[in-house]
Amino acid sequence: MKIATILDQIDLGSMALPEFQRGYVWNRDQVRSLVQSLYRRYPIGSLLVWVTRVESAAARGDGPLPPGVVKLLLDGQQRMTSLYGIIRGRPPRFFDGNAQTFTGLYFHLEDETFEFYMPTKMKGNPLWVNITELMQTGVGKFIGRLFALPELMPRMDTYIQRLTAIEGIKNIDLHVEEVTGEDKTVDVVVDIFNRVNSGGTKLSKGDLALAKICAEWSGARQEMKGLLAGWERAGFYFNLEWLLRNVTTILTGEALFSALKDVTATDFRAGLVKAQNACNYLLNMISGRLGLDHDRVLGGRYAFPVMARYLVLRGGKLHSAQERDRLLYWYVHSFLWGRFAGSTETVLNQDLGVLEPVDGALDRLIEQLRLSRGSLDIRPEDFAGWSLGARFYPMLYLLTRVSGSLDWGSGVPLSANLLGRLNTLQVHHIFPKALLYDYGYQKPEVNAIANYCFLTQAANLAISDKKPEVYLREIEARYPGALASQWIPQDPDLWKLENYKGFLAERRRLLAAAANRFVEELLNGTASTQLAVDYSTDLAAAAVTVPALEEEVQALLEWVKLHGLPKPELDFEVCSPTGEVLTVVDLAWPAGVQEGYSQPVALILQEDQDQINQLNQAGYRFFSHVETLQAYLERLVAGAAAGQGG
Repeated sequence: MKIATILDQIDLGSMALPEFQRGYVWNRDQVRSLVQSLYRRYPIGSLLVWVTRVESAAARGDGPLPPGVVKLLLDGQQRMTSLYGIIRGRPPRFFDGNAQTFTGLYFHLEDETFEFYMPTKMKGNPLWVNITELMQTGVGKFIGRLFALPELMPRMDTYIQRLTAIEGIKNIDLHVEEVTGEDKTVDVVVDIFNRVNSGGTKLSKGDLALAKICAEWSGARQEMKGLLAGWERAGFYFNLEWLLRNVTTILTGEALFSALKDVTATDFRAGLVKAQNACNYLLNMISGRLGLDHDRVLGGRYAFPVMARYLVLRGGKLHSAQERDRLLYWYVHSFLWGRFAGSTETVLNQDLGVLEPVDGALDRLIEQLRLSRGSLDIRPEDFAGWSLGARFYPMLYLLTRVSGSLDWGSGVPLSANLLGRLNTLQVHHIFPKALLYDYGYQKPEVNAIANYCFLTQAANLAISDKKPEVYLREIEARYPGALASQWIPQDPDLWKLENYKGFLAERRRLLAAAANRFVEELLNGTASTQLAVDYSTDLAAAAVTVPALEEEVQALLEWVKLHGLPKPELDFEVCSPTGEVLTVVDLAWPAGVQEGYSQPVALILQEDQDQINQLNQAGYRFFSHVETLQAYLERLVAGAAAGQGG
């Protein structure tokens, strides 16, 4: 079938993209390489389409499909989307990606090279031809331009041949393989898709489950993306799989996506509303009672499907402060001990299995956690982790928000309700990083959890890099009790650089004691426990500032976003298959930068040999400098993934 005919069928809606397909992911070098191959008449492979009845097809796009049958692209999306964009000058209606990838491709009539438009190089030069303009207006217009320049006449025949070869790309025949038959269900077709895209991104179990829902409700994916965008505005970053897991557990009481096989689109839509309401209620409860009010301190996100299911079984709200606190007791311990870090589905099913009957469910949840852990006591050595990715980092933040900790610049409590929008908390190194590095301490010691506290921005800036033995004395004199409220050892000798390790040991002891007191209050109650449990199912936009990233890391994240790459996990715990924390990295793509195309990737600034060994063991490709990581990403964007399912 000629390329022009295929594009016509896309315009008519008789060829479309199945809803379970992911969006457009090619980069400019891949687009350029495709057109170059077609210009040279190199083979670019065949297309694979699924021929199915319109009424059983879930296709992307904003227009209705014509009656009868439709051909859904299984293999060839990237190629045909690129060609459609170049030839039509706009993306197809099923497009989901960055249109700049195929906008502004030019051809040099003399050198026969393809490049994207650069004004300084191409403006006013008749030898640079806009491919899209040529495809839409034809060769004649360009020949007329060339004849107006006598100096080009000696090469005119060659130029005309080359212009004609480019326009002739529309008439190249591509073989179209068709998958047909009543037995070709969405399950079978997704399996075929995964097989033909063996070198590219495979569909996950979640994609397959969502494909079944989308077969009845084509707007499901977009609806879910809207919910995720709402949570992002509130300062929480979740993914589609996490949301789908919540919906699955709410509707079926099971963690496996296969449980959705008998769920109708109507039921799924209702489950999505319940999931949104339950998760918003839980986020408001966790923010209000525990002070965990933004993404970087929200531990245990895979405890949410269990809590959401419990909440729905209770009619959408909790009925007493005691019930709330016991649920939060389980939640806090679930993220402290990495309850869902290993075999997530297996552990989720274990916990979901004890929720019914709902009476007594919290006792059973807590007992199950206690049996798997052995002891839920928090010890000083549990605070021995380091970096913002450590599991006990949220606990330190939690204690600061609920224990009456005082700011060192103003002496006011740091609880959430007393902070204004522009006066939010920042991470402060009690012993400044620069002083510790100069003294010879290594990264895990410098960034130890026990060296962190939280202050307002003004207090943080005022302290800067002062020696702790100096500024801690000043704070204690100005605001008596402020140091003790942040679990600072009271022995001034421990505030000296040479006694830093002793300081860490003593502060860990103080933190562990405070943590045990608080979780014990959650479990058994306290006279000061808040009574209100009527948390809103609406979520306000973010009113807190997340901890500042190093400037070069922030620049990298902006570059990643600009180039359409997936957002990495920040301060990521690299775990063993059993959930044991191996190490913490500054950022990571644990499933590869383009999932399924490459090995896991991590950035570890100021790495040590132990980290290197652990990352090698976990199969990571890692970088110790932002520049080298970005160079790797640039190579990836420039075509290292050119073989992905297109």
